[in-house]
Amino acid sequence: MATYIDLSVHIENNEHTDHPGGSPKVNYLTHDQTAGGLSHFFPGLKPEELPDSEGWAVESINLSTHNGTHMDAPWHFHSTTNYGKERAPTIDETPLEYCFKPGVKLDFRHFEDGYLVTADDIEKELTRIEHELKPLDIVVVNTRAGEVFGEPGYVDAGCGMGREATMYLTERGVRVVGTDGWSWDAPFNHTAKKWAKNRDPSMIWEGHKAGREIPYWQMEKLHNLESLPDHGFMISCFPVKIKNASAGWTRCVAIIE
Repeated sequence: MATYIDLSVHIENNEHTDHPGGSPKVNYLTHDQTAGGLSHFFPGLKPEELPDSEGWAVESINLSTHNGTHMDAPWHFHSTTNYGKERAPTIDETPLEYCFKPGVKLDFRHFEDGYLVTADDIEKELTRIEHELKPLDIVVVNTRAGEVFGEPGYVDAGCGMGREATMYLTERGVRVVGTDGWSWDAPFNHTAKKWAKNRDPSMIWEGHKAGREIPYWQMEKLHNLESLPDHGFMISCFPVKIKNASAGWTRCVAIIE
């Protein structure tokens, strides 16, 4: 019997899931709060005439496409891809065949916050787990950030995947990746300190910007990656179909047969 592992976080009222002012807001209406509203559809209906005087539960949400566990499309990174030859795809243009493939986990929890993973780091981890990357493998990166999701400092936690690491994966046919960090790149506050010293703009968002060269799709705010084996599982991560959007939420799930 297959085992299903939820790799997604809650969309919730928690100010620590994103940078200040950027977290989602969920407004809940309960059954008793909505009972009177049914008279809009059924004029003259009284709440006490309903079973147990209850209406329905419903929620309204204010959020970004980059809140919660979501998938970024190449359009998020840059307007063009394939070395400037093509318009970058939006999330509704995601090839569905990319979103249900064998998964591979790279365990980088031992790297310090802000560390930029290298191609050599990836090769060493692949050797350790005895796996050779195959085209369309879905590669997820387990960082220290996963254990502090929803806590103060989450957005600054974990290592990052820069241009070198990203290109190592995409040049081998990987098209979907993911991280339990707030961003695929190193946290902004760590990169900002480095940039302040050398003013080199190429280090800003360099993992994302690698999508200018080879298109790829990227999940952020994954969760529970420490529960996964190194490989030998499938990942399902179909994004919500938002027209012309840079990202879409996904209920990412690992399936172990």
